[in-house]
Amino acid sequence: MDTMTPQTWILVAIVAAVALIALAAYGFYRSRQSQRLRARFGPEYDHAVETHASRAKAEAELQRREARVERLAIVPLTSEDAARFHAAWTALQADFVDNPRWVVEKADALVRELMAKRGYPLADFEHRAADISVDHPAVVSHYRAAQDIRRRNVDGEVDTEELRKAVVHYRALFDELLEVREQRTGATPVQSIRAARPMEVRS
Repeated sequence: MDTMTPQTWILVAIVAAVALIALAAYGFYRSRQSQRLRARFGPEYDHAVETHASRAKAEAELQRREARVERLAIVPLTSEDAARFHAAWTALQADFVDNPRWVVEKADALVRELMAKRGYPLADFEHRAADISVDHPAVVSHYRAAQDIRRRNVDGEVDTEELRKAVVHYRALFDELLEVREQRTGATPVQSIRAARPMEVRS
């Protein structure tokens, strides 16, 4: 026999309605969160989903990256530092024809130096790539491609054309990180630093 009073049925209905509303609100929040993360990380979002084989785990990882990078003191370069790094890259690239294997190693070292100057912690590669992906998601794929070629270069498994591609990949990340502070009177114009392009790497 049903012993529930009308008041009890009303209470149950209210609880069920609240639960459905909460579930719908949570689903809406998750959907908006997914849209936000996908918009911010772009292809890196798909890479994270593929890596973790779960959208929920991938999104949790991307949120952890955001929280971690928010605690970092990431700073732009001064005009002087930007000019110094630009000159270092130009000199490096000019040596490619004579010593392409060395240039790839030097490009990796210069990128890491630039990251450190900007305030990124120099942990292992995956952590470096993860940190960069928060503010520079478009170039993380370049960094991974460059690192793959560099690793195989150490084992002597790549030809000159692949080494050239590695330098191009490193250059994409280098350019993205080469941001400068508002210049002071008498400083080298920021526009000329960012616009100047050294000669193309030749194989």
